Amino acid sequence: MMRTRITLTALGLAVVCGACGGEGASEDETARDLSLAPAESIVALDDRPQETPQPVSRPQAARPRPPAPKPEPEAPSLSPPVLPAGTVLELAAVDTISSRVNQPGETVTATATTHVTDPDGNVLIPAGAVFTGVIEAIEGASGPGGQGTLVLAFNRVTFGGRTYDMEARSDTVGAAMRARGVSAGDAAKVGVGAAAGAIAGRILGRDTKGAIVGGVVGAAAGAGIAVATKDRDIVLPAGGLIRLVLAAPMVLEVGGE
Repeated sequence: MMRTRITLTALGLAVVCGACGGEGASEDETARDLSLAPAESIVALDDRPQETPQPVSRPQAARPRPPAPKPEPEAPSLSPPVLPAGTVLELAAVDTISSRVNQPGETVTATATTHVTDPDGNVLIPAGAVFTGVIEAIEGASGPGGQGTLVLAFNRVTFGGRTYDMEARSDTVGAAMRARGVSAGDAAKVGVGAAAGAIAGRILGRDTKGAIVGGVVGAAAGAGIAVATKDRDIVLPAGGLIRLVLAAPMVLEVGGE
């Protein structure tokens, strides 16, 4: 009897626990079902393909510019060499110049005998440069004691294939005075003297001997007159010295004619 009661009690407890467990399980399933998302959603679906995001371009850091090249220094402008007024040039005549043959205005040429340099020793006009000019004045002497005149003016010099303008006059020339030979006029002077002497001798001596002596004396006197009045020429021989002095500054332009 006792055993039967214990068994019934155990069964009753089991039923009660089962009821409690089943109710808890139902509540759990209901809660689980409510937490699930509904099968159908009212949210509209966007079926368009998603755009591929473009890479964001980042501004590149500015590269440092190379430094600007330094301007090259300008070459200094070179002024053409200048020979100042008063510069002395020594030349040699190319041809003989004589007052008996040549006339004013005729062309003359001469060559430089030495280099013409600047204060630093740079050659501005080389030896052998050809100078061209004219006879400005030329005149012989009218007697043995007189002196002739010869003035030359030069306006061009050529060297290195170029010609440069200049203005210079002769200061000194290596000319000499030369007596001319006996001319017809000189012979006439001697003849007149001889005739006058012969007449005078005849008058004074009243004989032929006196006339002869008078003629000799008269001829000598006539020759003396011829010598005293004899013209002399001024002559500058070829190679003779011509000393020039610049009358104005001479500019040796680069790229002359």
